[in-house]
Formats: sequence, C-alpha cells, structure tokens
Amino acid sequence: MKVLTANRLTDGIAVWYADGGWAETVGGADLAHDKAAEDRLEAIGAAAYANNEVVDVNLIDVTMVDGLVEPVRLREKIRAAGPTIREDLGKQASPQTRAGGIDQTGNAGGRP
Repeated sequence: MKVLTANRLTDGIAVWYADGGWAETVGGADLAHDKAAEDRLEAIGAAAYANNEVVDVNLIDVTMVDGLVEPVRLREKIRAAGPTIREDLGKQASPQTRAGGIDQTGNAGGRP
C-alpha cells in the first residue's frame, strides 16, 4: 500500500493527500492498493506541485498495524510524528497520537 505525502509550501508542514485535500496526519490518507491508484495519486501530486501548493511530493509505503495506517520507513515515521527530541512538541504531543495513533478514518487508536 502507498500514500501520497508532501510538504505544504506555506509552512513546510508534512501533509498527506486525503479525501480531496491535504491532511496533517497520515491516518486519513487515501490508500493506493494498485498501480492505477498510485498513478492517480502521482497525478494529483504533480498538479499540486505545479500549483505551488506542496513540495517534495512522494508516494510512500505504508502498512496497517492494529487498524492504523503506519509508514514503513523510519524517515516517514518521523515526518508523521514530528520532532524526535521532545515528545511534548509536534504531532506526537497531540492527545490522539499519545493514545496510539490515528486510524484510517482519523479516529484515535489505542495502541501504546
């Protein structure tokens, strides 16, 4: 499975393409299960880049862990969570993330 990620041009925040727009959490990202879906997401990313909405547009590998969308590579896990030096900053500081992540529908999970 893959999702489309980028950085928002206005503030540099890591974002994921979800439901017709860009979300700040990976949990609700549109999942590509096949090549056709990947091609569709790549076209969306190229258009958003051309419109100066986002930069560093990439399809990344994700997996489902206990019903939650989770990036496979360490770099993407860090981008999804935020800074690694302090857990009280960034996305990992949100109550939903501390509760175990965000599921595909954007709901908090219970994974420690």
